[in-house]
Amino acid sequence: MPNMKEIRDIARQLGIRSTRMEKAELVRAIQRTEGNYDCYGTATEEECDQEECLWREDCFRDSVAEELR
Repeated sequence: MPNMKEIRDIARQLGIRSTRMEKAELVRAIQRTEGNYDCYGTATEEECDQEECLWREDCFRDSVAEELR
Protein backbone atom coordinates (compact mmCIF):
# COMPACT_ATOMS: atom_id res chain seq x y z
CA MET A 1 0.00 0.00 0.00
CA PRO A 2 1.36 3.40 -0.92
CA ASN A 3 2.25 5.83 1.85
CA MET A 4 0.89 9.40 1.88
CA LYS A 5 3.81 10.80 -0.12
CA GLU A 6 3.26 8.16 -2.79
CA ILE A 7 -0.51 8.79 -2.75
CA ARG A 8 0.11 12.52 -3.22
CA ASP A 9 2.51 11.73 -6.10
CA ILE A 10 -0.17 9.59 -7.78
CA ALA A 11 -2.69 12.41 -7.31
CA ARG A 12 -0.28 14.98 -8.75
CA GLN A 13 0.31 12.80 -11.83
CA LEU A 14 -3.46 12.72 -12.35
CA GLY A 15 -3.78 16.48 -11.99
CA ILE A 16 -5.42 16.37 -8.56
CA ARG A 17 -4.53 19.12 -6.10
CA SER A 18 -3.98 17.22 -2.87
CA THR A 19 -3.32 20.12 -0.52
CA ARG A 20 -5.18 19.72 2.79
CA MET A 21 -6.89 16.51 1.72
CA GLU A 22 -6.97 13.66 4.18
CA LYS A 23 -6.05 10.18 3.00
CA ALA A 24 -9.58 8.84 2.40
CA GLU A 25 -10.67 11.98 0.57
CA LEU A 26 -7.56 11.92 -1.60
CA VAL A 27 -7.85 8.23 -2.48
CA ARG A 28 -11.51 8.75 -3.43
CA ALA A 29 -10.51 11.66 -5.68
CA ILE A 30 -7.95 9.40 -7.35
CA GLN A 31 -10.55 6.66 -7.78
CA ARG A 32 -13.02 9.10 -9.41
CA THR A 33 -10.35 10.51 -11.72
CA GLU A 34 -9.41 6.99 -12.82
CA GLY A 35 -13.06 6.25 -13.60
CA ASN A 36 -13.50 3.84 -10.68
CA TYR A 37 -15.97 3.75 -7.81
CA ASP A 38 -14.97 6.27 -5.15
CA CYS A 39 -15.57 3.82 -2.33
CA TYR A 40 -12.32 3.89 -0.33
CA GLY A 41 -12.94 3.16 3.34
CA THR A 42 -16.59 2.18 2.92
CA ALA A 43 -16.29 -1.63 2.78
CA THR A 44 -18.19 -3.41 5.52
CA GLU A 45 -17.21 -6.80 6.83
CA GLU A 46 -14.43 -6.89 4.24
CA GLU A 47 -16.91 -7.23 1.39
CA CYS A 48 -15.85 -5.64 -1.88
CA ASP A 49 -16.12 -6.70 -5.50
CA GLN A 50 -13.20 -4.49 -6.64
CA GLU A 51 -10.59 -7.26 -6.41
CA GLU A 52 -7.91 -5.49 -8.47
CA CYS A 53 -8.08 -2.23 -6.52
CA LEU A 54 -4.71 -0.82 -5.45
CA TRP A 55 -6.28 0.42 -2.21
CA ARG A 56 -8.13 -2.79 -1.24
CA GLU A 57 -6.04 -3.97 1.71
CA ASP A 58 -5.73 -0.53 3.26
CA CYS A 59 -9.41 0.15 2.59
CA PHE A 60 -10.44 -2.85 4.67
CA ARG A 61 -8.14 -1.76 7.50
CA ASP A 62 -9.52 1.80 7.47
CA SER A 63 -13.13 0.60 7.17
CA VAL A 64 -12.76 -1.57 10.28
CA ALA A 65 -11.11 1.27 12.19
CA GLU A 66 -14.01 3.58 11.27
CA GLU A 67 -16.59 1.02 12.44
CA LEU A 68 -14.85 0.75 15.82
CA ARG A 69 -15.17 4.50 16.45
